[in-house]
Amino acid sequence: MNVPATIRDLFDILKNKLALEWVAGEAGGCRRLKGGLPEAQSQPLAGQLNNIHPNRIQVIGPAELAYLEDLGKNSHQDVMDKLFWGLPAAVILANNAEVDQEFIDYAERTNTPLLRSSLPDNKLLSNLQYYLTRALADSITLHGVFLEVLGMGVLLTGDPAVGKSELALELITRGHRLIADDAPEFSLMAPDILTGSCPPLLQEFLEVRGLGILNIRSMFGDSCIKREKYLRLIINLKQLSDEELAQMDRLQGSYSTRELLGVETPEVTLPVAPGRNLAILVETAVRQHIHRRSGYDAGADFIERQRKMIFENEAKNKNKPTSLS
Repeated sequence: MNVPATIRDLFDILKNKLALEWVAGEAGGCRRLKGGLPEAQSQPLAGQLNNIHPNRIQVIGPAELAYLEDLGKNSHQDVMDKLFWGLPAAVILANNAEVDQEFIDYAERTNTPLLRSSLPDNKLLSNLQYYLTRALADSITLHGVFLEVLGMGVLLTGDPAVGKSELALELITRGHRLIADDAPEFSLMAPDILTGSCPPLLQEFLEVRGLGILNIRSMFGDSCIKREKYLRLIINLKQLSDEELAQMDRLQGSYSTRELLGVETPEVTLPVAPGRNLAILVETAVRQHIHRRSGYDAGADFIERQRKMIFENEAKNKNKPTSLS
């Protein structure tokens, strides 16, 4: 989905999905969904009518309209003033609600986008929260190739010309799927979840030095492309010196984490050297990560097995009778 920045964008993108129609205040279509004032940044994106803690998008259904109609003249006008002069991004009428001319005049005078949806208010709110959360989430663009490997979102990173694209191409031929090459975008969808996707311009394309730009979908079929995936593992391809290789932990490998938008993401460093089958190593790194997530650590298992063997050998030596000279 394209990213809506203004109410006009939101209307154009979601008018069919949310059954939206424009009622009044079209001059305010340029109002930004997040707002430009500092206080707007802390406002909820969408919610039912609330003048104490105003939402960026105020949703009004039958219950809210009944509440407005029951107010006295002064209270009614006070609520209407706060609603429209509070500069919400938009006011959306749910359940195909009809409003009187006063309501429409307020929207026109304040250039407040007034929209109507045929969806029930609870369903409209649920959909709005879903789309706005995805569209306006904090995001970051990274250099690398983002793939789905064995059902898991894996980002291949490393210095230029280290072989990321060639490795990605080999993984694709082995049945894994391309999400984004060169500049995958990652968005914070929940406190501990990053979703990676591809900018529209780069979708389906992979650049391989010597071959140029390849259209993976047309070459390998629809099954080789994935639209988006949660980022679960970063694999950093790195050319290491003999000294750096010697310092690498032979039991535990090179595991660490990288912080992206406040989320600690597991990272594995794979040494790049002639003769290494990196595609198999990436698949194995993913399988190893799945093991670790389930609580199994092969290195720790090996150390524990070694400890037990040493303990058993020591016990045998203690119980072994000494020979008499």
